[in-house]
Amino acid sequence: MIRQLRTGDVFGRGPAVTSERTRATVPRTATADRVVQSICPYCAVGCGQRVYVKDEKVVQIEGDPDSPISRGRLCPKGAASEQLVNSPGRQITVLYRAPRASDWQPLELDTAIDMVADRFIASRRNGWQDHDDDGRPLRRTMGIASLGGATLDNEENYVIKKLFTAAGAIQIDNQARI
Repeated sequence: MIRQLRTGDVFGRGPAVTSERTRATVPRTATADRVVQSICPYCAVGCGQRVYVKDEKVVQIEGDPDSPISRGRLCPKGAASEQLVNSPGRQITVLYRAPRASDWQPLELDTAIDMVADRFIASRRNGWQDHDDDGRPLRRTMGIASLGGATLDNEENYVIKKLFTAAGAIQIDNQARI
């Protein structure tokens, strides 16, 4: 009560009830070296984010008030996206489990990309249909398909659709539509 009267905080909602530790606390955003604008990775809405970086490490992610889409607000997943970046369980290397193997093995990124490309081309070749039984042209493959994710933005989905269409796939869909 005396502190309330001495500080002028008669209702006890300001400096009278604030501890020294609380007054000394500064937000992580105040100590950041730089702020980078980004887009939330979780859905196709495209909410703007401000990524606060200190010593080349993400220290905080908040909604971007300059974003015309989200105007500084993020959903619970978007607000927790800093955990996605800094999680100790985050995989940062390519892992491969061979058929019938029980353990995952680290693999070089270039090797993994080559393996995916080789399998893609082989599946396209093995499932290729040039003509149907009546001789009508098909020029398609039933050996590959694409199911995109809702975390991809419009540009990524456009490129994926173009790639799979050019490869002759006709089974192309997106999880966001389902």
